[in-house]
Amino acid sequence: MQPAELSAVEIVAAIRQGDMTAVQCTEAFLDRAARLDGSINAFLKIDREGALETAAAIDARRKAGKPLGALAGLPVAVKDALCTRDLPTTCASKMLAGFRPPYDADTVARLRAADAVIVGKTNMDEFAMGGSNENSAFGPVKNPWDLSRAPGGSSGGSAACVAADMAPVAIGSDTGGSIRQPAGLCGITGLKPTYGRVSRRGLVAFASSLDQIGPMARSAADCALVLETIAGHDPRDSTSLTAEVPRYSELLEQPLTGLKIGRVAEHYAEGLDPEVRKGVDEAYAVFEAAGATVHDIELPHAKYGVPTYYLIAPCEASSNLARYDGAHYGHRAEPGTGHQAEPAGGHRAESGSSQHFDSPLVEMYCRSRGEGFGPEVKRRIMLGTYALSAGYYDAYYAKALKVRRLIRQDYLDAFAKVDLIGGPVSATPAFKLGEKTGDPLAMYLVDLYTVATNLAGVGGISFPCGFTRGGLPVGFQLQGPALAEPLLLRATDRFQRLTDWHLRRPKQTA
Repeated sequence: MQPAELSAVEIVAAIRQGDMTAVQCTEAFLDRAARLDGSINAFLKIDREGALETAAAIDARRKAGKPLGALAGLPVAVKDALCTRDLPTTCASKMLAGFRPPYDADTVARLRAADAVIVGKTNMDEFAMGGSNENSAFGPVKNPWDLSRAPGGSSGGSAACVAADMAPVAIGSDTGGSIRQPAGLCGITGLKPTYGRVSRRGLVAFASSLDQIGPMARSAADCALVLETIAGHDPRDSTSLTAEVPRYSELLEQPLTGLKIGRVAEHYAEGLDPEVRKGVDEAYAVFEAAGATVHDIELPHAKYGVPTYYLIAPCEASSNLARYDGAHYGHRAEPGTGHQAEPAGGHRAESGSSQHFDSPLVEMYCRSRGEGFGPEVKRRIMLGTYALSAGYYDAYYAKALKVRRLIRQDYLDAFAKVDLIGGPVSATPAFKLGEKTGDPLAMYLVDLYTVATNLAGVGGISFPCGFTRGGLPVGFQLQGPALAEPLLLRATDRFQRLTDWHLRRPKQTA
């Protein structure tokens, strides 16, 4: 059997038992990436030389009878928002083009310590701002199920590379659905852990109170295997939780008898695609057949999730991205270029007009940021700066924080009645590339079902629950209380033992 046909769990076992070498496995995935990625654009950097060198060292240690890490020989792709000391970390932005960090993100360091093989860095929406992976400065990612469609975002490269079997596992980050939504649109499994479960050290910040790193793979079992490695306390991250990390893989066998799943009335509002609704309803039936019960619940403040998120996240982004000024970090404009910074809408000033700056330093700041940031990043920086400005802070940002507290209370009230909350990941299957780029509000609404998870700080997982008549994946989402990852993974694993949606592959990548 070819490595691409194996799960991450099977790959680790095969290498450990000597049925396959780490070099054979890594080479197989690298060859697929070389063959397929020209049409998908999931990777910004493939490290063939470094990956094969790491794999060869693992094989040598196994031959010598030396201990191996828990992920020995497993190829892993890493979202380009996580720092890697030996590979560029660009956040898919011209602002950081060519930047090489001096250290590994905590997640990357844990993967290396477990003998995983880092095969490359995946494409993404610039600075993780987007829901379609069309905001990358290095070109959009295409959905392996239909190359004319978006893979979702911002971790679209990570989702697409797993869906196309260019890597068995990828690491993503989730600020408002950026793991779960692309996982849903690409037909794979993606876990957004509880805030603080995985260290954020070395993750280039978008919105610090919302960002969280998590695994993306074919199945819940594969996600459980990776989460065991990357989760855990990091004393260099003040938001990192100190709770002990369970052996997630060993908890998957427990039955679902007595499990209560909440079905949210607000999820069935106008705009939910009929085929998505059908897939979601059928998923509830699978859980009932597995011994769970489904209960109707309400999240009354869910309708405020998107506006609340799109105030809080841009405010934090405005602060976090202020450091990219051409002096401290990031791209610096050439002096005297006469470049005119492009506004967020993408329209330059009329011909013959000119910009005037107070000083050469201010000019350098403005031109550097104008050249380095793309339109969506500029749009969110300006929105956040406005909402934080004098006279508007209380009306916008402070009010959004109060609504966030109400959303969190909705979840606390719901979890007093049910164990998990179910529902769609996205209101529609994957949409056409370019379909929503001209309407920022329409693009923001693709996060309708996912942003509240981050606002509440709880965990969520998405996985395929069916396909449309046109052959596009339909995603289902489960959300759980803080540190309920064992339950999220167990419920998803049980679903995947009863269905085969997660085993299906895009025809064009066969």
